[in-house]
Amino acid sequence: MNTHRLRSLPHIALTSLLASALLAAPALASDKDHDRAREAVKAGQVMPLRSVLERLEREHPGQVLDVELEEEHGRLVYEVKLLQSDGRLVKLELDAKTATVLRRKDRDRRD
Repeated sequence: MNTHRLRSLPHIALTSLLASALLAAPALASDKDHDRAREAVKAGQVMPLRSVLERLEREHPGQVLDVELEEEHGRLVYEVKLLQSDGRLVKLELDAKTATVLRRKDRDRRD
């Protein structure tokens, strides 16, 4: 398999994950949650998820397993779970407005 195809695998997986999440969204979250997130992006309170994931891919490579937008202590935070190539699970909390990493938690595959 050539290098370009290997690099595109995370994009394909991410696209599938996001498509699945969008299809399952009515069962998982109310329309109110989606509207709130959309309005936060429009108001500049949070970076668009696509921009966050592009930056994340450069700085913290790995397969995105889960993304959530949460409010913590009055701040909107993206919580992201990544599976890295060495098998480690990484949980990141990112400031949703700047995509700055607030907290990182690594978990070895043996945990």
